[in-house]
Amino acid sequence: MSPRTETIMKEALQLPREARALIAEKLLESLDLDEPFEISEEWSQEIARRCREIDQGKVELIPGDQVLKEAAEGLKG
Repeated sequence: MSPRTETIMKEALQLPREARALIAEKLLESLDLDEPFEISEEWSQEIARRCREIDQGKVELIPGDQVLKEAAEGLKG
């Protein structure tokens, strides 16, 4: 990873959640120029609602590695 990329990532990760979501959306859109990645207004509102719930402490976040572990265990039966 180039020093410039590392700098951009570090700065981006310090932005507020909604700004990071917008940047992520734009980056995803840029990956496939033939078929733009678009998020519907309904989904944008849902994302904003979920971000607010997280920011307000209304939901408990589960670490990704725990989710993957539980999913793998569920698939094993």
